[in-house]
Amino acid sequence: MNDSDEPQETLPKEEIFEADRDFSMMNILRSSERRVVTSGGKRTDSASDNRRGRYVSSRVPEGKVTDIAVDATIRAAAPNQLSRGRKDQSLIIHSPDLREKVRERKAGSLIVFVVDSSGSMGAARRMSEAKGAVLALLKDAYQKRDMVSLVAFKGREAFIALGPTASIELAKRNLEDIPTGGKTPLSSGMAAGLGVIKRELLKNPGIKPVMVLISDGRGNVSLSKGNPWEEAKEIASEIRSKNICSVVIDTESGLVRLGRLDELAELMGGRCYGIDDLRADRITQIVKEIS
Repeated sequence: MNDSDEPQETLPKEEIFEADRDFSMMNILRSSERRVVTSGGKRTDSASDNRRGRYVSSRVPEGKVTDIAVDATIRAAAPNQLSRGRKDQSLIIHSPDLREKVRERKAGSLIVFVVDSSGSMGAARRMSEAKGAVLALLKDAYQKRDMVSLVAFKGREAFIALGPTASIELAKRNLEDIPTGGKTPLSSGMAAGLGVIKRELLKNPGIKPVMVLISDGRGNVSLSKGNPWEEAKEIASEIRSKNICSVVIDTESGLVRLGRLDELAELMGGRCYGIDDLRADRITQIVKEIS
């Protein structure tokens, strides 16, 4: 069986919700998206392979020098002037003295929303809030070279509702008609979101990936005939192993709660927040906690 042993419920019909204009996760994601973890646990910028970016250090060139570091070249040549027979104010520079600039520039981020659009999600109007968050981020994306993507999952599968883009207009068009309703293929959604990140990293290795999972954690459809929850945990561990920053937003409500998203967030290496924590009066506190 592909489904879990949880009791089946009557699922509401599909609905479509507009973006919530008052919802903003901007500050939270800015804090997370700039944190790229290396083996040393430090934040890094992307090394630039051209003459753009901030000059941060110098190095011995491996081939032809196209961006010479004058100060470093002079320092390398200075101790050898006497042995080279310098007789006036001119500096004698040999090829081994040459140094080139090492530049860094801010790497853009790819923020992938993986959003539960199943029946339970639509009932609470969470899709409206997720759409609003995507549009809010895109308003600030251009100068930071950021892109946003949205993967939705419902029924028995996930689909890419918005491919990686920095275009507000494209996002508005693509997000307009995402239906909600049906079962919850959580592991499929996570796998699809991870796939978006992997493909983009192949094209742009310097980009900083962030995954934002918005769900109630009640996955009840298997990706590959296994246990849906165990599948989700395996994918969560893979996300962490690839140093992908993550934020998990738990939308579970009602009297009976499974509380699975805390465990999933820990496996992903991120933090879990309740949807009510993302209102204006909690933004500052949450940013301090994750920065």
